[in-house]
Amino acid sequence: MSAAAPGDAPRIVWSGQYIVTKTLGRWEFVGRARGIGAAVILAIDAEDHVLLVEQYRVPLGAPCIELPAGLVGDVVAGEDVATSAARELEEETGYRPGRVEIVGEFASSPGMVSETFTLVRAHDLVKVGDGGGEPGEGITVHRVARADLPGFVAAARARGCRIDVKLLLLLGAAIAG
Repeated sequence: MSAAAPGDAPRIVWSGQYIVTKTLGRWEFVGRARGIGAAVILAIDAEDHVLLVEQYRVPLGAPCIELPAGLVGDVVAGEDVATSAARELEEETGYRPGRVEIVGEFASSPGMVSETFTLVRAHDLVKVGDGGGEPGEGITVHRVARADLPGFVAAARARGCRIDVKLLLLLGAAIAG
């Protein structure tokens, strides 16, 4: 395969309901189908506890500890990121934000995935339910003191969980020393 040049169009190899596989030159990558985006929610409550979710992830073959997240535009076409993020946070964790602040757009794994996500910060959290996601998602909600996060992650790894890279946002100081 040849190298890709700026402006070249990728070739679609396969397309499903949620993802598309593409090639461009020698690159093989995946992305979201139908213009669907993603929102990742950083939710820290007034007592300095972060809301995390645990969910079995088929590609990993294991449960994964993650920041709450959801797709934007998969349920309601044209829904804005803040509205979608607030809906997903409540659905997954049972907490409703009083305000959602958009932090910015980030690439999750740019060498293999064209998907980006919008990171949002949820403020003024109010517990309104149990969370757990939609039926069949099997989401477990964890409310963890930020100071206890490194120990929580270590314990989750010890019981076989994978840890989403986005948790580095909260673990950075503990890792960098």
